[in-house]
Amino acid sequence: MRANVIGMVLLLSVQSTSAAPLFNGRNLDNWTLETTPAASIEQVVRVLPEGVIAVAGQPSGFLATTNSYANYRLHVAWRWTGKPGNAGVLLHISDGAKDRVWPLSLQVQTKHGRAGDLLPMAGAAFSEPLTSAPDAVPRTKDKMAADSERPAGQWNVADIVARDGTVEVSINGVLQNRVTGVQPAAGRIGFQLEGAPYELRDVDVVELVAPVDPTGPHRAR
Repeated sequence: MRANVIGMVLLLSVQSTSAAPLFNGRNLDNWTLETTPAASIEQVVRVLPEGVIAVAGQPSGFLATTNSYANYRLHVAWRWTGKPGNAGVLLHISDGAKDRVWPLSLQVQTKHGRAGDLLPMAGAAFSEPLTSAPDAVPRTKDKMAADSERPAGQWNVADIVARDGTVEVSINGVLQNRVTGVQPAAGRIGFQLEGAPYELRDVDVVELVAPVDPTGPHRAR
């Protein structure tokens, strides 16, 4: 209950400035693909009718925005199109160190059965302790609530709020994780290719600003 109250406070303490769909529904302009071995976007990602992105899942790598974001609300829906497997949403992708093919970033796990776990990738960090064993691979902070993923083939929804180094993750309306002191605190947004095919839709971001202080000089009179 306390975690859900914290989540509601964070969601209500921000104001949106502008909404900009990360995906325009027609093509993958303003997106890049990095895979090992190298592949073109056209080889592994298809744009389907009704604004759906079909991700092949291999070769291993990630699809990412060309723009960077710091304070934002990200909304995305995903579903498995075959046997459910492994994937993730990558936040604050930054140049620098890599863990095999994965970039410096904070991963929101969408792996089947683990949706909502958080993984600090390639040197990323946050203030809260990890819940995995010290020598575990990957290193994770497990989700806080019971599994809220829907059955394979159905659409799942992730709502992610990032603000001033705090990241909060809800899966299908259930608050599953919250971390503070996230480093890096800004960067590109991306989606993993990790073997299993899946689809994305409703990929939107709303950039956020601090709320106006109602007791300040600009309050209504």
